[in-house]
Amino acid sequence: MTTPPFDAPTDADILEVSNQLGRPARNVIGIPARCVCGKPTVVATKPRLDDGTPFPTLYYLSHPAATAAVSTLEATSVMPQLAALLEGKVADQYLAAHQAFLADRESIEVVDEIAGISSGGMPTRVKCLHALVAHSLSAGPGVNPIGDRALEIVAWSPTVCECVDYSAAEATPE
Repeated sequence: MTTPPFDAPTDADILEVSNQLGRPARNVIGIPARCVCGKPTVVATKPRLDDGTPFPTLYYLSHPAATAAVSTLEATSVMPQLAALLEGKVADQYLAAHQAFLADRESIEVVDEIAGISSGGMPTRVKCLHALVAHSLSAGPGVNPIGDRALEIVAWSPTVCECVDYSAAEATPE
């Protein structure tokens, strides 16, 4: 089996993601999208966690500014608007995105318990923009039409660094 094209995580990446998440990063197998400064924006997680739990969300948005902006977007009335796009050509593209996601995950490991299940509500619903944006950032433009549309309207850009320097934050006395 081959794996999707993403960078293997370094020890510095794992430390950065742990700081981004505010908890130890688990089962990170790659960094498929990075900030313009080079820090992780999206992590790829093993399809089956070390404790045996199936984990369908291969692409996970870890960047705090991106996560906050997508959370704000989800809190608006955008979800029904994006779901309304799931007709005609967009529905076909969204189904193709779902299939591409499954192919990526299954190229790493096939987990029977999550067979056919991708993330973000694909292929028929818009459920989690975080997962859809993470997929778009990882796969590139034109693969996930709903994730792409969310990236167009979210108040965050992958071309502008909004990273926190955790080493400086930790060194600052309170």
